[in-house]
Amino acid sequence: MSQKEIIKFKRIPRHVAIVMDGNNRWAKRRHLPGVSGHKAGVKAVRRVIEQAARLEVEVLTLFAFSSENWQRPAEEVSALMQLFLFALRKEIKQLHKHNIRLVIMGDIAGFSETLQEHIHSAQDLTRDNSGLTLVIAANYGGRWDMAHAAKRMALDVKAGKLAAEEINEDVFARYTCISEFPEPDLCIRTGGELRISNFMLWQFAYTELVFSDALWPDFKASDFHSALEQYNGRTRRFGRTDEQLQEDAARA
Repeated sequence: MSQKEIIKFKRIPRHVAIVMDGNNRWAKRRHLPGVSGHKAGVKAVRRVIEQAARLEVEVLTLFAFSSENWQRPAEEVSALMQLFLFALRKEIKQLHKHNIRLVIMGDIAGFSETLQEHIHSAQDLTRDNSGLTLVIAANYGGRWDMAHAAKRMALDVKAGKLAAEEINEDVFARYTCISEFPEPDLCIRTGGELRISNFMLWQFAYTELVFSDALWPDFKASDFHSALEQYNGRTRRFGRTDEQLQEDAARA
């Protein structure tokens, strides 16, 4: 799809999050091993990064590996770790070339030392890039995120850096992952499942949810645009009434 063919949307979400589901089912339908689906899914990742960058989305967060995925068969987990390492080595130069910043969100201490080294190296290389921020959620879970935030707050209270009376929603949010970025405006889940699977539970308070039947390796630019069309067709009230929104628009 050329630049001229890109749909012009009235509103572009600042932050798009995607639950990339359907790799295994894609492979099974083709009588292929599960890792083939994950490899095919990398191509879909490239497509959606390209579209997000073209449309000037500020942050794109992809759910790559949840903290629950360790329960999958050992051979699949091993293959996923190898694929993650391979992708980091192969793709990071292209990301850097296109001014994309890479951020890994999750408990990276659970990965091998080699993988951790490449994660730190990739983040350091792209740290000052000013284009799209690509967040990869790896060994991540929404409940882990909130529990980790609570633990960090408790340690700061114990150290006298924070008073318990000061804790409120805004303070708690600052202790969660990627708090430096805006919360997701839009979450897309592929694969036809209608749930968020422990993804960004705190951050999704007012996120618009769009569910796509496309399996992740089949997710194309047109599917991404369809999700953005649905997003543009919704009214985001944030607890207010339509009348209040109209008054705000009139004053703007």
